Amino acid sequence: MMNIDDALQRLAAAPTHPGLDGLESAVFARIEAERDARAGPPIRIGIITAAAAALLGTAGAVLPTGEAKASASALAPFGASSPLAPSTLLATGP
Repeated sequence: MMNIDDALQRLAAAPTHPGLDGLESAVFARIEAERDARAGPPIRIGIITAAAAALLGTAGAVLPTGEAKASASALAPFGASSPLAPSTLLATGP
């Protein structure tokens, strides 16, 4: 069986691979370049999308159709005779 302490000491004493020199700085430089390349348009698109969603939501709340008004008043969840009450949903059968 291999002694883990001996294996780690051999690994620590081994020379590092020459390709690892400067790898960390190269990775961070690439990440920074990608971030700079994508910084502009997504923020603008996000703002436009949020504004469009707010306008659409406001329009949908202000201008409901007549059918939506009738069905909303008929489906009140709290009331004396509610069609959404669990007792009415469970009582339906063949």
